[in-house]
Amino acid sequence: MPDSPLLTLTWTDEVTGHRGYLVVDRLVRGVSSGGLRMRAGCTLDEVAGLARGMSRKEALHYRPGARYIPLGGAKGGIDCDPRAPEAYDVLVRYLRAMRPYIEHFWTTGEDLGLTQDVVDKATAEAGLVSSVQAVYPLLDDETAARQRLTDAFAVRVDGIGLDELVGGCGVAESALTALDRAGVPYAETRVAVQGLGTMGGATARFLARAGLKVVAVADVRGTLANPDGLDVEALLAARDAFGTVDRAALRPADRQLPGDAWLSVDADILVPAAVSYAVDASNQERITARWIVEAANMPVLPEAETLLAARGVTVLPDVVVNSGTNAWWWWTLFGDIGADADEAFAHTRRALRDLVDAVLTRAETDGTTPRAAAHALAAARQTEIDRRFGTYR
Repeated sequence: MPDSPLLTLTWTDEVTGHRGYLVVDRLVRGVSSGGLRMRAGCTLDEVAGLARGMSRKEALHYRPGARYIPLGGAKGGIDCDPRAPEAYDVLVRYLRAMRPYIEHFWTTGEDLGLTQDVVDKATAEAGLVSSVQAVYPLLDDETAARQRLTDAFAVRVDGIGLDELVGGCGVAESALTALDRAGVPYAETRVAVQGLGTMGGATARFLARAGLKVVAVADVRGTLANPDGLDVEALLAARDAFGTVDRAALRPADRQLPGDAWLSVDADILVPAAVSYAVDASNQERITARWIVEAANMPVLPEAETLLAARGVTVLPDVVVNSGTNAWWWWTLFGDIGADADEAFAHTRRALRDLVDAVLTRAETDGTTPRAAAHALAAARQTEIDRRFGTYR
């Protein structure tokens, strides 16, 4: 993949001075895909890294013969606290400014700090048809495809929307695949999850239901821990819109620890599912887990990953692990699957298991890290996509 992105934009809100960014890493068939995040401190470099990651996520899901042909990668970001009173209006103004790009070649959706319902509401207020309207010209039957996606978003499973669950299903299946390859029983495996929002919450649910013991979860108020296992369903029911748990839901044996305690709890698997850059060279030495499963984007810094690898800790990379939500949108819209929860989960599990298996096998064969193996696999598939559809560079 080229070193520089195709398009980089910086926007300044004329009312508040907040900055927003758009990076289009590459296009495939004239279109790119990547969510929009909102967080205080968001930077252009961060968004550029995420856009490059999206190019790889898309390419990794290329399957000849499938209706869904992976798109290019992009990402949007707004430097603003999503809890701030002015946040929604800033979002609307950002989307208005980005309207030409969303209409023609950038498809987007929820990411850190935003939920899809908020994105949809702001998108309509900004005068756009949809946050993914740029892909409509690629559809065989736009009306049927849009209805299929609408129906899928209306599906709820145990009170939670299907769109909020498929990503966590993919993360969980990635972890289970690693356990299966290592011959480790689920019932003997302990998990710590950082972040109980959309991705972290769904991941915790799927792992707990698979028989793993979730011994710690962290939110903005601290880490909740219980070596005998937390009541994941009770914690999920006690979350607010930002994934913060009402402490009234805790049981007497549940402990409240500092916010970074999730790093060093006695667990086999760590799932960073919140902010980027959570694991660095200084705090990685506290980790005793065997696997880190990157549900968040870019949670483990490169220098930390090198040190972890030297200690025998395997990092399952974000470009593979958390790619399920994005792929589910397109599988549904293009018609590879219907608006059905069982079909969505089965397809997600199969796709992520195949992908994790391929990445770990290549890493073992090449004597490299899973991330390097995933990048190599993505590059090979991107070359095949370019050969078939051409390049926009």
